[in-house]
Amino acid sequence: MQYKYVKEQLDYSDFSSGRVFYSLSGHPAFPVRLASEIFQRCVANRKTIYNISTPCTLYDPCCGAAYHLSILAYLHREHIQEVIGSDIDEKAVALASQNLGLLGVAGLDKRISEISKMLELYNKDSHKDALASGYILKNRISAFAQEHPLITRVFQASATDSKAIINNVKAKSVDIVFTDIPYGQHSHWHGLNSSELVDPLWLMLNALIDILSTSSIVAIVSDKQQKVSHKGFQRVEQFQIGKRRVVILKPI
Repeated sequence: MQYKYVKEQLDYSDFSSGRVFYSLSGHPAFPVRLASEIFQRCVANRKTIYNISTPCTLYDPCCGAAYHLSILAYLHREHIQEVIGSDIDEKAVALASQNLGLLGVAGLDKRISEISKMLELYNKDSHKDALASGYILKNRISAFAQEHPLITRVFQASATDSKAIINNVKAKSVDIVFTDIPYGQHSHWHGLNSSELVDPLWLMLNALIDILSTSSIVAIVSDKQQKVSHKGFQRVEQFQIGKRRVVILKPI
């Protein structure tokens, strides 16, 4: 895969998972450069297909700790007006709430205070680096706060539960879905009946239909074995990078 938008490998160390942002044990963080590339492709496709470039509502139904959602809101704040995350895992949702809280000055102040206390106790270089990154992120957020206000929220639900999703997300309100679905040894689908023969990925796409806006784009990251297919969606583009396959769709 050739990068179209993030052509250079930049220094993303301030965004490292576990430094300022909270990490979810056993779940590797999504690559920042790739997340930025995928999101910018979604924005570009929304502009090309619908001729719309207004700030979007961004949603991830498998958000985990909401790490890549939070990173995108830092890197592309001008393109985002609301960030919504959901996950079936209660612990993940709690951590996602903390990470999304870091998109505001109050949340960062609290995190900087936590890091400062750890630095006082242990005086580790990693804590010094984290504190420096915390202030860098705070300056960035402070600059965006008034010009690009942001709403964030997270709730607990299965990505395949259409009733739970529509109860928490307004109908036809989501402009971009960006989700890294369960695969591999670190994550798998939960909440499905063992006798259920329907593909969980199909169920997730089906659950998204009612909440998607009339100018929406859906980006799904999976492994190469999972087939992204639903009669309600049309493929816009697809590419592979390493073990990941990225499929970008639009509703029909």
